[in-house]
Amino acid sequence: MRSMISLALLGAALVPAIAGAADDPTAALQAEIKSRQLSPKDWPQLGGWTHRNNTPDATGIPETWDVKKGTNILWSTPLGSQTYGNTVVANGKIYVGTNNYHGYLKRYPKNIDLGVLLCLDEKTGKFLWQHSSQKLPTGLVHDWPDQGICCSPYCEGDRLWYVTSRGEVVCLDAEGFHDNENDSPFTSEENENKDEADIVWKFDMMGQLGTSQHNMCSCSLTCVGNTLYVCTSNGVDESHVNIPAPNAPSFFAIDRNTGKVLWTDASPGKNILHGQWSSPAYAEIGGQAQVIFGAGDGWVYSFDPAGDGAGKSKLLWKFDCNPKASKYSVSGKSERNHLIGTPVIYDNKVYIGVGEDPEHGEGNGHLWCIDPTKRGDISSELAVDKDGKPIVDPLDGTRRLQAIHPENGEKTAPNPNSGAVWHFVGEDTNGNKKLDFEEEMHRTMGTCAIKDDLLYVVDSSGAVHCLDAQTGKSYWNYDMFAASWGSPLIADGKVFCGDEDGDVIVFKHGKEMEELATNSCGNSVYSSPIIANDVLYISNKSTLFAIGVKK
Repeated sequence: MRSMISLALLGAALVPAIAGAADDPTAALQAEIKSRQLSPKDWPQLGGWTHRNNTPDATGIPETWDVKKGTNILWSTPLGSQTYGNTVVANGKIYVGTNNYHGYLKRYPKNIDLGVLLCLDEKTGKFLWQHSSQKLPTGLVHDWPDQGICCSPYCEGDRLWYVTSRGEVVCLDAEGFHDNENDSPFTSEENENKDEADIVWKFDMMGQLGTSQHNMCSCSLTCVGNTLYVCTSNGVDESHVNIPAPNAPSFFAIDRNTGKVLWTDASPGKNILHGQWSSPAYAEIGGQAQVIFGAGDGWVYSFDPAGDGAGKSKLLWKFDCNPKASKYSVSGKSERNHLIGTPVIYDNKVYIGVGEDPEHGEGNGHLWCIDPTKRGDISSELAVDKDGKPIVDPLDGTRRLQAIHPENGEKTAPNPNSGAVWHFVGEDTNGNKKLDFEEEMHRTMGTCAIKDDLLYVVDSSGAVHCLDAQTGKSYWNYDMFAASWGSPLIADGKVFCGDEDGDVIVFKHGKEMEELATNSCGNSVYSSPIIANDVLYISNKSTLFAIGVKK
């Protein structure tokens, strides 16, 4: 499985509602970042902000570079041999998840497999310190070899928080031991060397919540006020059939200052299909704050961020992203999928596509635009029996692989409470009366990027899609001829998309497809391009590149 960083003021306010956010997500994300203990153009979490829309404020970003000749390469820094965690930048430091193949620490030479979070200097790429996660003794069922850290941290002030490959939520001091202090309450680090992480607190999800991650724990958590929102990656065992911990939480909220759990939710329980590697998003929509999770049963769940006040979640709505008759299989021929990409909020709507672990092959996809002002089950269709009576979505796992069985007379009926705005599976844009490969929506591990009502998404088969964000109409498609694991970046009038061949293709942002450049990054680009402080950051499997015009 290759699936796929001073404490904030106590009582910090929730993310403010941003006027005009629907029209300009870049202005909205800037306002959110400026409300936190960050530099104005930092990129402190996956997608940069709580709406997870990768649309930073940037100018003067090169559309071409050359990693061999050094053209427009400000600096480069070696990573491990496998790098999936998206880069984040905060307060002069860069954080990126990888494995230990480079061997920065003397006590952990490169032949020792670890999950590694690196901290680098923003201006030079110089290594500062790393947090090391030793492999779990249970092996690949929980902690796949060589995969390292596959998620991104959340950073603010002199703290960062992230989910380790061992299934822990950790809070780290951004200064490490460079400030000559061992921050409490956790003071049991093996040493206080300058190149090691200073742990402030850690929370073991497997030990304290009873979770059992499948192959890898990977959630790029988000934060609002003093609360972190986390997906536990609870999943199946090595048989891909049994769910060892169906009653353990899949989603929870935890206090970022103390590590105290505030509420938990055990959905989808026995309906988990495979793993759960999506990450939460947050928004205030119609006066109601929502934290939105993509789940391992292929449903999106939205909760009140405050919970129910008694340690449990408070569900606002849920949405089934798969056709009811679709059937799940890990054979590579599955028509039913779960969710790996992260929900994106734009213009008070939620956007997400279904996906699967790429080890299990390519497949059909579904991209949805959802109205999150609805409540309850807002799926586009309902499952009914042969008499037209609703089949209640059970939590006992009996409908885990297939929601309806047409051979028994079961069928679907339109949901009068549907929150579906549009549904994209592909469109015949060239008018040849069939769906060509690049016109079809395949599974995706990526997240949408949306600006000026133009939505871009790259599917796992390497097809880039540009759609109207309001209607789902397809404007153009492009075949990268290589699988893609990441998400697009919209900035400076350009769109950047990476692929498994190591190419980053740059398009002009617009309704007409215009390829500006194709840049080779040397080997596979599994993460997503990001921009912070007018510098483009791209990591291939083994190197992080800082890209910009040299002055």
